[in-house]
Amino acid sequence: MIDAAFCQRMARYNRWQNNSLVREADLLDEDVRAMNRGAFFGSISATLNHLLWGDTIWMSRFDGWEKPATGIPQSPLFTPDWAAFKTARSAADARIIAWAQGLADADLHGDLAWYSGAIGADVVKPRWLCIQHFFNHQTHHRGQIHAMLTAAGGTPGDTDLFLMPETA
Repeated sequence: MIDAAFCQRMARYNRWQNNSLVREADLLDEDVRAMNRGAFFGSISATLNHLLWGDTIWMSRFDGWEKPATGIPQSPLFTPDWAAFKTARSAADARIIAWAQGLADADLHGDLAWYSGAIGADVVKPRWLCIQHFFNHQTHHRGQIHAMLTAAGGTPGDTDLFLMPETA
């Protein structure tokens, strides 16, 4: 099982990695960010938006954030434009860190129950497992984005967790 320190570290890692990817994507023209590159959500922008949508849906379950009004199929269009995305991403990362910093190990115990639109059913799973999935989902999609940025000629930063600066 994970502990609160793991969540705090992964929240910092999330922000560090998102900052790196957004900085690199910011150097690209909008049409390059929007180009379909064959990833599950197609483009860099669409995958970044899906990731933000996913963070928001999970945090609505963990911390009472407002639940997205749309489902997974619409998640690539979660924000209306690049500027709105950057503002929303930065705010979400700050809120995720604040949530993680407020966690105690006891907060990871028990079950989380929700209705999953993805599978069309009620789900009950251990809270710690859902939180671990939350961080794993982020890493999965950031890996896709990193690959797409590299294919677009970018040079995203290191992704290794052990390289994360303590000040990140």
